[in-house]
Amino acid sequence: MGRQMQAAKARFSERVKHAAKAGPQDITVHGRSVAVVVSRELFDRLSGNEQSLVDFMLASPLSGHDEISFERDRSLPREITF
Repeated sequence: MGRQMQAAKARFSERVKHAAKAGPQDITVHGRSVAVVVSRELFDRLSGNEQSLVDFMLASPLSGHDEISFERDRSLPREITF
């Protein structure tokens, strides 16, 4: 099983590299499409995530407000039946 796992990792690694260079790569299981590997650039463009997390946080209306306090919800936890 070790060789099969190494081969699978190598094939997947090649698919990831190919996605970065040539575009989306279809992943199939038993001949059926189950996933697509895309480059980070394409994913960010399609999902609207072109802005970095740091830039997003800096653009927040709360940026620069260091003294923000959040009030804790003191209600009792709900009952859960198992």
